[in-house]
Amino acid sequence: MRAVTAQAPGQISVEEVPDAALPGPAGAVVRVEAAAICGSDLHFYDGDLPFYPVAVGHESIGTVTEIGADVARFGVGDRVLVSSVAGCGACAGCATLDPVACTGGAKVFGSGELGGAQSDLLAVPAADFNLLRIPEGVSDEAALLLTDNLGTGWAAATRADFEPGETVVVLGLGAVGQCAVRCAIALGARVLAYDPVEGRRALAEAAGATALPDDVVPAVLEATGGRGAAAVIDAVGHNATVDTAFAAVRSTGTVSVVGIHDLEPYPLQLLMGTFRSITLRMTTAPVHRTWGELLPLIADGRLDTTGIFTHTFDLDDAAEAYAAVASRSADCLKVMLIP
Repeated sequence: MRAVTAQAPGQISVEEVPDAALPGPAGAVVRVEAAAICGSDLHFYDGDLPFYPVAVGHESIGTVTEIGADVARFGVGDRVLVSSVAGCGACAGCATLDPVACTGGAKVFGSGELGGAQSDLLAVPAADFNLLRIPEGVSDEAALLLTDNLGTGWAAATRADFEPGETVVVLGLGAVGQCAVRCAIALGARVLAYDPVEGRRALAEAAGATALPDDVVPAVLEATGGRGAAAVIDAVGHNATVDTAFAAVRSTGTVSVVGIHDLEPYPLQLLMGTFRSITLRMTTAPVHRTWGELLPLIADGRLDTTGIFTHTFDLDDAAEAYAAVASRSADCLKVMLIP
């Protein structure tokens, strides 16, 4: 089978590797019908996470082709989406529907621990826990977003601790940031959004946000009568955006970080955070838990998932696709790869 592999910074290739094998009696093999490039995949491409070579990708949907003897909820031929983060499905942590709490250790597809989802086949452990049958009426685009980005945006918003009507700032308007904008609006927030790419600000405005200028903090203070935002969602995770988040949030507010930082430490000013009673929350989405919360919102139209995918590439053209996403342009927001 083919698997998209990061060989070094800026180097993506499609490699022939052994077919994915059934990962035990509780596992399944999924024939991937569509995968997506996530902003976190770019950290391998950019060199922020220098672990090479690695088969990449953690967002995929497809059809079950093989199941283990202990799989009860799925059968061959089922169309499914795969959680980006896998848990064992049998421990007290997984019972909370948060694979990050798995007592055996959460594992991410495409990280070196599990196979990459940008491939022809994907081996999925604990299939009854880590798969979701794609409901009728849910588009492939929405299903792919439910594997990670939409759940991450939802977690960023719900863990930001704001009340309906309060002001929330979203920094970074890639796919996760756009999802966070839409989720915060669905939860009743007044959303101010910033990205250095003007076209991405325009997309957030189309969803109901107010775009911020490059001078973010003064604009937030002006918009909030000098108080600052009730919450700031950082969907970038760089030192500069975390600094901006702390400067833009009000005293007693919450900074909700879902962007991926590099391996260097961040110099946190604990004294000022303590003095201002700032809550800092850093989140990998509880993907499985978000399915039950998000599907009703999608079904009744309260949460729009359209317009986030902008390009589709063949799997064999993955290098071109990564270069397009890494340009971080206005017109290329999120890419779907078709094996």
